[in-house]
Amino acid sequence: MVIASGSANYLGLANAPVLWILAMAVMSVVVVQSLIYMGAVRKNAESAGMSQQEVRSAFRAGGVAAIGPSLSVVLVAIALLPLFGTPPVIVRVGLIGSAATEVASASIAAGTMGANLGDETFTSGVFIVALMAMSLSGAGWMISTLILTPVFKRSSHKLEKVNPALMSIIPGAALLAAFAALSFREIPKSPTHVIAVVVSAIVMSICLFLSKVLKMPWLKEWGLGISLLVGLIAAYFAHYAGLGAPEA
Repeated sequence: MVIASGSANYLGLANAPVLWILAMAVMSVVVVQSLIYMGAVRKNAESAGMSQQEVRSAFRAGGVAAIGPSLSVVLVAIALLPLFGTPPVIVRVGLIGSAATEVASASIAAGTMGANLGDETFTSGVFIVALMAMSLSGAGWMISTLILTPVFKRSSHKLEKVNPALMSIIPGAALLAAFAALSFREIPKSPTHVIAVVVSAIVMSICLFLSKVLKMPWLKEWGLGISLLVGLIAAYFAHYAGLGAPEA
């Protein structure tokens, strides 16, 4: 039995002006932070042994590398717009970037009220509870970052005193482990996922090799974007060749 209150036509509430104001305020903070960080990088580049040309190259590489993940977030956001409305999607998926976590939080919250996402039981009252659950879920990540970042900073200073070389290895190892975890999690799903991962890895290796041999630094910067695109194309053809996920 649904104990939620309010009309099932909740999208008027989901697109309320106050939510638009709050969403734009949050995204404005992100933009301002990015500009501050970029300015700090340019200002302190020399102390880190980087030239301004290297800084510009790093910015370009980061921008290109963000295209693939950003496109996937945009596509997911478009799919979620009819369910949650524009302002919540901008803040939740656009800021956190994990559609699976946001949908799971909303689904669990709706389930506690005897409702389901997207049907007539998902009333305005259920929407408010689901939005609160999504917000608390994201807040947990941010609070953890706020608490743990100073702890890790102090630890990094201690490691630098013990062995400075460790601080050049640990960040790279952590990044490699993060990408490996994401990749290996996808591999068991279907042959299409395996093909996408393998093709992307091969293309990235070729780009890095050609960049070094042909002395083309721009190819290294665009390598991730190219490998993502080729991997997606390979996955598309593999799926329609009958190598998709097995039917349940």
